[in-house]
Amino acid sequence: MSFGFTTKRSETNGHTAMPIAPPVNGQTTPPSLPRAMQPVPSPAKTQPRTIDRAIPSTIGPDVTIIGNLVSTGELQIDGEVQGDLHGSHIVVGERARIDGGVVGEEVVIRGQVNGSVRGRKVMLQSTSHVEGDVHHQSLAIEQGAFFEGKSRRTDDPLAGITPPQIDN
Repeated sequence: MSFGFTTKRSETNGHTAMPIAPPVNGQTTPPSLPRAMQPVPSPAKTQPRTIDRAIPSTIGPDVTIIGNLVSTGELQIDGEVQGDLHGSHIVVGERARIDGGVVGEEVVIRGQVNGSVRGRKVMLQSTSHVEGDVHHQSLAIEQGAFFEGKSRRTDDPLAGITPPQIDN
């Protein structure tokens, strides 16, 4: 089987002919066609899109926040917060200091928290220093972590907790 192309002007329409190439990897449209001219696959044949996790919001080590902090996504704290934290995934960095409560679906603490912690999954890593009660569904405490307070396991540690409303 031979494939080729021509650059002669067609006698019927005056346009230059497009190259004809063999199908590549099962494609039915020659790869030489511009993307805009290639057929669009039907929705049933397309792969589902994977949604990457959003980039976490970060409070840097040189930032001090006085007041409550609310996030609907992932929150990385490396600075100081004097107030409560509410988010879905909260990471308190090694040099972070929180004076207030921490509430989230998943909470990882590497730094210092003076206040209660509420989360479905709570992890106190070896560098953490927590002084306050921990309400959780799942709790992991690494060797070396400092924890002074009560640990309370509950089926829904977030029940009845609503994040502070933002005044307009």
